[in-house]
Amino acid sequence: MPLAMNREVFITCAVTGSGDTASTSRHVPRSPKEIAAAAVEAAKAGAAVAHIHVRDPETGAPSRKNELYKEVTDRIRQAEIDIVLNITAGMGGEIVFGSVEEPLPLAASADVIGASERFAPIAECAPEICTLDCGSMNFNLQDYIMANTPGTLRAMAKMMTDFGVRPEIEVFDTGHLWFAKKLVEEGHIEDPVLVQLCMGVPWGAPNDLTTFMAMVSAVPPTWTFSAFGIGRDAMAYPAAAVLAGGNIRVGLEDNLYIAKGQLATNGQLVERAVNIVENMGGKVIGPDEVRRKLKLTKR
Repeated sequence: MPLAMNREVFITCAVTGSGDTASTSRHVPRSPKEIAAAAVEAAKAGAAVAHIHVRDPETGAPSRKNELYKEVTDRIRQAEIDIVLNITAGMGGEIVFGSVEEPLPLAASADVIGASERFAPIAECAPEICTLDCGSMNFNLQDYIMANTPGTLRAMAKMMTDFGVRPEIEVFDTGHLWFAKKLVEEGHIEDPVLVQLCMGVPWGAPNDLTTFMAMVSAVPPTWTFSAFGIGRDAMAYPAAAVLAGGNIRVGLEDNLYIAKGQLATNGQLVERAVNIVENMGGKVIGPDEVRRKLKLTKR
C-alpha cells in the first residue's frame, strides 16, 4: 500500500500505566501528585493528550480507587498548561486462575468487577477521552486473561457515549478491531472514531511491521488512529505511525528507556517523538486542535 504520511500529528503520553515498572525505574510516577506532574511535564514537552492510570502511592501497585483518579485530574486541571485528559477504563477485568491443574478458585490477585464499577472513575472525573479495551486476550503472564466480553464492551461503550466522553478504542489484535467496527455499526460508538493500535503486547499483535500495516489497513479511512510499540522498539513506532497516516503514543507505561541502559522521563520520550515528527516534515498539534478534530467536550 502507498504511504499516506500524517503531517498534523498529536502525541499521547501514557505516563505511568499499571505494569510492574515502578520498582524498575525511579522515574515512573506513583502518587497522584507525581502522576499529575508527569502529565504536566509531558504537556510542556509537546504532548496533547495524557493517558492516566493510578497507583498505590506507597507500594506502586496498580489501583482503581476513584479518589486517586480525582486527585490526579484535579491537579492537572489546576496546572498552568493545557492537556487533554484520557483516563483508563481497562482496570477490573483481570482473571487470574489459581493454577494449571486447579484453575478455580481464582487467585487472590484476580480483579473482576462489573461494567458500571469499571466506568465509575470516568463518571467521577469526566475526562474528554477514556479507553475501551476492545477484546479479551492471554495477557503476558501464564494464568492471566484480560477479560472484555462482547456484552461488557457493548455496555461500557454505551455508557461512554451517553456520558459524552470519547472512547479511545484500544486494539491488541485484529479481532479486537473487527469487533470495534461492530460497535460502531451498532451505534454504540459515534463518529469521530478514535482507535489506538497496541503492538507487541504478549500475546496480542506481534511487534512487526507486517502485522502493523495489516492492522492499519483494517482501520476505516474515516477513523483517527494512533499507535505504539512496547520495549526496545517503542521509539521506532513514532516514525512508523506517522508514515502510516497515524498519531503517536509514547510514555513510561510502554517503555522505560530513551537509549540502551539510559532510563527515560516522560518528558524526554515526548521530546524525542516531537523531534521525529518535525524531522520528517510534520507538525505536532496541540490540545485545542485535538479537541476540534475529535469533537471533544472539555469539562
